[in-house]
Amino acid sequence: MNTTSIEQFYQEINASIPKQIAKEIGHFNVFSYEELAKKLKDKPVMPYNKRTYYKISLITGKNTAEYADKVIEIDESALVFATPKVPYHWIPKDEHQKGYFCVFTDEFLTRNKSGVVIDDLPIFQPGGLPIFQLSIEQRIEIENIFLKMNKELSSEYVFKYDLLRNYVLEIIHYGQKLQPKSITNPAHNASNRITSLFVELLERQFPIESPIQRVQLRTANDFADQLAIHVNHLNKTLKENTGKTTSHIIAARVTQEAKILLRQTDWNISEIAYSLGFEEIAHFSNFFKKQTSLAPNNFRSQTL
Repeated sequence: MNTTSIEQFYQEINASIPKQIAKEIGHFNVFSYEELAKKLKDKPVMPYNKRTYYKISLITGKNTAEYADKVIEIDESALVFATPKVPYHWIPKDEHQKGYFCVFTDEFLTRNKSGVVIDDLPIFQPGGLPIFQLSIEQRIEIENIFLKMNKELSSEYVFKYDLLRNYVLEIIHYGQKLQPKSITNPAHNASNRITSLFVELLERQFPIESPIQRVQLRTANDFADQLAIHVNHLNKTLKENTGKTTSHIIAARVTQEAKILLRQTDWNISEIAYSLGFEEIAHFSNFFKKQTSLAPNNFRSQTL
């Protein structure tokens, strides 16, 4: 799975990142969906990515939001909260997208600046429902806050970022008081999606092309964290869909890659062990022998 930084976000929307924002302040900006739509008319839909920034959107239009374990259809005004913890896939269903969104980094809303720990807020917790249906009156209320943000961002007020933080917190607390929009997809679709995304995450780590390249996701917990679901749910889903445990699938793929590296490279065993995510050669050797009944060196000598 790719990770999109705030700099890459600006590249995606064909805009320059503001240089006037100091690092200690953190990054914050507000955008209009209608203005962006004119620039990005032929741009493909956003991939299933993790992002290193937070995003709050007020959007009116038909859209689909796909998460690891659910799909939410949006056919009118909605308030959407996105966190770096939870990857998602956003699919616009029509060209008539209206509204606003703001993006900000964690430095912008640290506890000493805002009085809250953003990742502890219910609205940003993995496994929840981050999309809220809005009435016309509610949409107007939220829109007015975004308009005030947009106006303040271009002002010369010395403490404007403190005021902008208050506006962001106002929207967050507004959202936390709303009831979540219903999930619209059947459970079996979610099960298939989790399996597919797990396999994609696993395969994206390979092939290993350099001794300094390293597998980052090695355990069931690693993958569950990336998908923002409980590890027990991941294990149950994969067992039902594949007949195999999460650990078995991971081990089989790591073993396959280990065999390739032992056959096709001249890397030493320590380099191979490191690239496959093992801290110690002994751990890798024990793992490989358990999977193949051969020590890595013995396997390599047999295939030469």
